[in-house]
Amino acid sequence: MRGGEMTQVDTPPLGSSNGDVVGEHKAKENAYPASEPLSKSLTLDPIGTGDGGQQGGCWQVRYTLAILALIGIALMYAMRVILSIAIVAMVGSRSEASNKTHAMTNVCPDPKVADAGVSDHLEGEFEWEESIQGVILASFFWGYSCTNIVGGRAAEYLGGKLVFGLGIVLSALLTVLTPISARTSTELLIAARVGEGLVQGVVFPAINSMLATWIPPIERSRYNTIVFSGFPLGTVLSLPVGGWLCSSHYLGGWPSAFYLFGSLGLIWGVAWFLLVHDRPEKHPRISDEELAHLNAFKQDTKRAEVVALPWKDFLMSLPFWGLMLGALGYDFGFYTFLTELPTYLKNIQHFDMNENGMMSALPFLVMWLWGYVWGSFMDRLTAAKKVSIIVIRRISMSLAMYGPMLGLMVMCFVNCNTVLAMVVLCMGVGLAGSANCGFLCSHQDLAPNFAGTLLGFTNTLGSFAGIIAPIITGRITDGNQTLSAWRTIFLITVAFYFVTCTFYIVFISERTQHWNEPKSYKYEKDFHGCLEAQLSLESDDSRHKLSKSNNLEEC
Repeated sequence: MRGGEMTQVDTPPLGSSNGDVVGEHKAKENAYPASEPLSKSLTLDPIGTGDGGQQGGCWQVRYTLAILALIGIALMYAMRVILSIAIVAMVGSRSEASNKTHAMTNVCPDPKVADAGVSDHLEGEFEWEESIQGVILASFFWGYSCTNIVGGRAAEYLGGKLVFGLGIVLSALLTVLTPISARTSTELLIAARVGEGLVQGVVFPAINSMLATWIPPIERSRYNTIVFSGFPLGTVLSLPVGGWLCSSHYLGGWPSAFYLFGSLGLIWGVAWFLLVHDRPEKHPRISDEELAHLNAFKQDTKRAEVVALPWKDFLMSLPFWGLMLGALGYDFGFYTFLTELPTYLKNIQHFDMNENGMMSALPFLVMWLWGYVWGSFMDRLTAAKKVSIIVIRRISMSLAMYGPMLGLMVMCFVNCNTVLAMVVLCMGVGLAGSANCGFLCSHQDLAPNFAGTLLGFTNTLGSFAGIIAPIITGRITDGNQTLSAWRTIFLITVAFYFVTCTFYIVFISERTQHWNEPKSYKYEKDFHGCLEAQLSLESDDSRHKLSKSNNLEEC
């Protein structure tokens, strides 16, 4: 207690299962006091020394966790996204006469039109209409929507290491088998994609549970930025590499893209299971200094014990619904860009296969880089006590959703200006990288004990956006690849962004919610808080007498 020593009382201290006092922060030179509003401030200290207050040597085991998680998520997204670019080569393009019935103001002229008036033609193996392509692209999310909540609870019971690792390894196996599935039947391809969605659905909840276990609040924004930057990185790598492989003749062209990323995922699994562990106290190679540093933040990280789900408290919590709606809008916009951008660039802006992969990846490269820039900027502001956590969350999500929203509004007017279209797409998608410091941290803010389950809830809702977005796009553009059709798609996404982001900003909180702890723990914690408050009001001479009296029943 500040202001003098507190005399020990007979009431036993609030303890954890291993006998440590739960929530008691050790004095640290650079950690903010628990009573100050910026106690969850972030610092920037990537090598673990200096102002960040980190301890444990030049290389800490949570760095290994972060890097392997980053690579795993990048490969997971590469396996998810590769179909978006491969389907362009799988279906090919149909010959189209230059004298289309559409008014020339509603379509962009193809610079590669041959003298005979027929567009440059790309042969494909499959005769899938746009609506069928939309179903195939959406099928992944049918499975993905089913296992997020299960994955969050499984990680809390079984450990995030097993759940996260199996999710990516099994996804890699199904990716390797995708070409065989597609050539067997369309139905089997859809089933394989549903299965891949099922196993990938557990990945984000599992890693969020591990981050809530391993990462103290003062480091949360930094590590979330590193780990969750894997999904734009995976997109950046897969689209140009996939476009190049699909346009080649290596291993049959488009199948080689699935073989490459699936094989890398299997190799990654070996490193993950050998080097990563579920909890700091179970890690055989963690230093005493790093373990002591993490133990100083026990009250703000996930408990080892599994806590029962407070369903009623979830449903009655406005911050929980703010988080849910924010995730829904963000995912709808992100999946629209992710699954449909190659199709837009091919059919409207007329990029060829190699150009398509590079141009589709460029906005996500900006997103990846901007995520690091923004995360570093937020770290520095908070370390200097310039902004609070809630301000970080709101500003980050405003940029991540209102920014792309304005970009899509501008896209309605760029028409056939290819350069302007790419500039607007890069700016809009790039700003979405700010979400690493926004809603992707809010799960751990609201309830570290349920961080995996909360992300399971938000990902389940968000995955419906992944189902709806490709289907809506396929229905609108089926036989109607025109500027006006794509304007309709852009405006639908604008509406999603505006409504959901506004709801998030109004109702989100940075405070740990009361339903994070078990009821018995909460009552015991409240008693000791009340006891300490009453003792602090007494003089040093009377504290011992008061602590021995029976006048504390009101606590």
